[in-house]
Amino acid sequence: MDPVTLRRVARTWLLPFSILLGAFLTLAVLVLWIDTEGQLAGLWDRLLHPNPVTAQEMLGNSAEVVAAVLGIAITVVAIIVELAANRYTHRITELFVREPTNLVVMGFFVVTALMSVLVGYTFDLEGDAASGFAPRVAALVSSGMLCLSLLLLLPYFAFVFDFLNPLQIVERIRQHAIDVIAESRSMEFRQQEAIRGVEQLADVGMNAMEHKDKAVSMASVDALRGMVMDYQALRPQLPEAFFRVEGELSHNPDFVSMSPEVLALVTRRRIWFEMKILRKYQTLYNEALNKERDICYLVAINTRLIAERALESGNDELYALTVKFFNTYLRATINAKDVRTAYNVLNQYRLLAEKVLPYDEGARSIEIANYFKYYGIVSFNAGLAFVLETVAYDLCALNEYAFDRKSPALDALLSIFLQVDKEGETAVQEVSLRGVRKAQVKLATHFLMAGDERHARLVFHDMADERVERLVSIRNELLRVDSPEFWEISDRGRNFDYLPPAQKEHLRTFFSWFGTLPEIHEPANDTRMTQVPQPDADAVAEG
Repeated sequence: MDPVTLRRVARTWLLPFSILLGAFLTLAVLVLWIDTEGQLAGLWDRLLHPNPVTAQEMLGNSAEVVAAVLGIAITVVAIIVELAANRYTHRITELFVREPTNLVVMGFFVVTALMSVLVGYTFDLEGDAASGFAPRVAALVSSGMLCLSLLLLLPYFAFVFDFLNPLQIVERIRQHAIDVIAESRSMEFRQQEAIRGVEQLADVGMNAMEHKDKAVSMASVDALRGMVMDYQALRPQLPEAFFRVEGELSHNPDFVSMSPEVLALVTRRRIWFEMKILRKYQTLYNEALNKERDICYLVAINTRLIAERALESGNDELYALTVKFFNTYLRATINAKDVRTAYNVLNQYRLLAEKVLPYDEGARSIEIANYFKYYGIVSFNAGLAFVLETVAYDLCALNEYAFDRKSPALDALLSIFLQVDKEGETAVQEVSLRGVRKAQVKLATHFLMAGDERHARLVFHDMADERVERLVSIRNELLRVDSPEFWEISDRGRNFDYLPPAQKEHLRTFFSWFGTLPEIHEPANDTRMTQVPQPDADAVAEG
C-alpha cells in the first residue's frame, strides 16, 4: 500500500475510531472510578462475569440498537450516493456497491444484530438463576461487537464521504478501465468496458463544467490522458482482435457515422481507443470554448503530452492523430471567435513543433508550421487579426529554436514564416500585420546576433517594399520596449515585442539596410501602450 493510501486510511478510519474509543474509555474509567470511590480492582472481574439477568436484559435490546444503527447507515449512504450519482455519473452507484469495505461494514452490523438475538435467545434463567444457563463468553463477545458497531459508525461515514469524493471516483473509473483492458476476458467485454470508462470520465467532466466544479472537470481531462499513457504500455501485449472496430464497438456513437473504409483504416492503424479519448477531448473542448477556457488549455496541454509520448514509443499513427486534433481545436476556436483560447492553444502546438524538430530532418515541424500559416490566414480573414499576430510570434520562436539547433529544416521554416503577412484592409488588420513584421524583424536580429547575415538578408528582401512610415514605427516600438514581461497577467509569461539589449544593438544594423530612415519622434505616451495586448486579445479581435 502506497504512502498516500496509508495516510487516507489513517485519516478516514484510524483517527476518528481512536478519538471515539479514547473518549469512551476515558469517560468510562472516570465515572466508574467515582462510583467505586477509586476501587477499580474488581471492575475487570465484573466485566468478565456480569450479572446474568442484567446481561440478558441488555442483549435483548442490543439487536434493536444495531438494527437502528444499520438503518441510519443505509439511509444516509443511499441519500448521498444518489446525490453524487445525479451530479456526476451513475457509475458512482456501481462502484460503491462493488466496494468490499461496504460489504464488510454492513455485514458486520448484520452479524452483530444476529449474534445479539441468538445470545439473548439462549439465556435460561428460569427458576434459580444460579443453576440456569448464561452464555457468558457469547454475551461478552456480543457486547463487544455492539460497542464496535457504534464506534464504527462515524468512521464509516467518513469513508463514504471520502469514497464519494469526485476526484477519487475519477481515479477509480480510470484504473478500472485500464485493469479490464489488461485482463484476459473476452475481447468484446474488454472493449465495451474501456469505452464505458472513457465515456463516463467525459460525462463527469461535462457535468462538472455545468456545476462549475473546475477541479473535477480538470481531473477528468487528466484522467483521460492517464488512460492513454497507461494504455501505451499495454498495447504490445494486446491481441490483434482488440484493435478491430467491429460488432458492437462499430455502433458506438463516435464510430457509427464512419464509413466502412474509415473504420477499416482505424483498425489497420490500431488507434480506435486513442481516437475515442481524443474525440471526448474534442467534445469537452467545444463545450468549454468561451466559457471554461482553462479546460481548453488543459485539453491542448494533454494532447501535446500524448503526442510526445507517441513519439517516444514510436507510435506514429497516434502522433499523426494528435496533430489532426490540434488542427480541429484551432478550427473550432476560430469558428467560436475565442481569441484568448487560440493564443494559448497555439503555444502548446508550437511546443510540439519544437519537440518534433529532430525527427525526419524537421519534416514534422515543417508540417506544423504550414498549419500555423494556414490557420493564421484563416483567422485573419475571419476578422481575428490577433491570432495571425500570435502565429507570427510562434513561428518566429520556432525559427529561432531551429536556428540555434542547426536544424536542416530552417530554410523551409523561414520561407513559411515570410509568407504569413499580407496587406490588411482594416485598422485592426493593419495593426496585426505590423505585429507580423515586428516578429520577422526580431528573427532577423536573432540571426545577426549569431553572425548569420545570409538569413537576415532573406528577411530584409521580404520587407524591401514596406512603407517607410511603417518601418520607422516598427523600429521605434521595438527600441522602446524595455521589459521582458507584459504589464498584465499573461499565460505565456513574456512580452512578444521585447528584445534583450544585445539583440537591440543589431536592430539598427538591420534597419540601416533600408537606407537612411527618418527619425520620426512619436508622441511621448507611456511606452507600454506600444506592446502587443496579449491577455486582452478579445478586445483586439473585436476592433
